[in-house]
Amino acid sequence: MKIVIIDYGAGNIQSIKFAFQRLGYEAVLSHDAQEIQEADKVIFPGVGEASSAMNKLKASGLDKVIPMLKQPVLGICLGMQLMCHSSEEGETQGLGIFDTEVVKFSDRVKVPQIGWNQISNLKSKLFEEVDEKEHIYLVHSFYAPLCKETIAESFYELPYSAALQKGNFYGTQFHPEKSSMIGERILMNFLEV
Repeated sequence: MKIVIIDYGAGNIQSIKFAFQRLGYEAVLSHDAQEIQEADKVIFPGVGEASSAMNKLKASGLDKVIPMLKQPVLGICLGMQLMCHSSEEGETQGLGIFDTEVVKFSDRVKVPQIGWNQISNLKSKLFEEVDEKEHIYLVHSFYAPLCKETIAESFYELPYSAALQKGNFYGTQFHPEKSSMIGERILMNFLEV
């Protein structure tokens, strides 16, 4: 199985690579459109600020490639947010895969949310053999509200989308590569999709 992690200069790619190695798979880092298109599974990571990450995607032309992919694609953290219609962070136009806007938590809570939180209302093969209320690891100031594409929820100030799915596109607000055994289970489920 060929797993490609999109390398566009805005990802926590080493920890994702190590997570796949622990599962017995070697993932390749690439910014080459053809290599990404030929992969069996694609990981779209992201760490940092939305508008600068989107500018990096545009500079490499990957903003046109990603929405056209036909194989399973997993966006992680900012990767998931960039797959949404838009983000309040830097007034960023996203890739428009998920039909929702990313918004900021209010100043009534500590931002960013950092640490372990529970997921619930699990609705996808991504969460096979994952129990309701399992803990996953998050670091984020912005979130996707609940919408028709929500496949898992978490709660911080209000319920929000911990994961999204539309067709072959999946996204997790949390970091499966940092979420211990549960995260590894979710990554394995993604490989089996």
